[in-house]
Amino acid sequence: MADSTSTSTPSAAPTSQSTSAAPEKPAFRYFRAPTTAQQPRSDLPDSYFDVTAADVRAQQASLAARRDALQNAPLRTAAMREAEAKKRKARWPQTTIRVKFADRSVLERTFPSTDKIKAVYAFVRSSLREDVKPIKFVLYQSPPKREYKVSDPNVRDLDLADLGFAPSTVLMIKFDDDRFDHPDAPAPLDASILARAEDFPAPPAFDPADDKDKDRGKARPRAANSSSAGAGKDESGGERKYPKWLKLGPKK
Repeated sequence: MADSTSTSTPSAAPTSQSTSAAPEKPAFRYFRAPTTAQQPRSDLPDSYFDVTAADVRAQQASLAARRDALQNAPLRTAAMREAEAKKRKARWPQTTIRVKFADRSVLERTFPSTDKIKAVYAFVRSSLREDVKPIKFVLYQSPPKREYKVSDPNVRDLDLADLGFAPSTVLMIKFDDDRFDHPDAPAPLDASILARAEDFPAPPAFDPADDKDKDRGKARPRAANSSSAGAGKDESGGERKYPKWLKLGPKK
């Protein structure tokens, strides 16, 4: 059994009893599936994937720092781990959960970090159409795939912060009925939810190729004369090595 929540769950958009005059955040948000126009793809030149000596040094320094941190990390007692957990919860008192449907639309709501996964299931079920509410479903993450079932004691007894969801996370949903798991099937949400659909916020505009060129210009000032120095050579004059998954070899 994927979840044990009842169909008589709270409304997806409960009314607030607060008398504060400050504007309140919406109880939930529903985002339409992103389109190609909203997520333009730009082809990067082959030179963008060239590995420089500065790239190798930065990667080596990162690996060395991680190794040192693991080797020199002190042993933590149960009290130390509990103190770290309390500090993490105090830092992120709220957790934003985004539930991604098969059609790539997303249902979002913010929960107290002390809530259990059952509260997320209750919200999702209350947002479904009446004919879909009786159908079982499970929330999961991938990769690696991990299912967060209410019936799992290792999940239901932990709050959202302990599950590693704070300050935000994305969960995918899978129904027992395959009709709702097809990419072409619209999210089986209630009409009141669909009526509040909005587009995803536009991502910030930047040109990664320009940023890469700027970094290269600092790390390799003689790049303009590379043609005279010979293709496939690095700063030390040796042959540049290319990872197989990046490039098969220098241009001819």
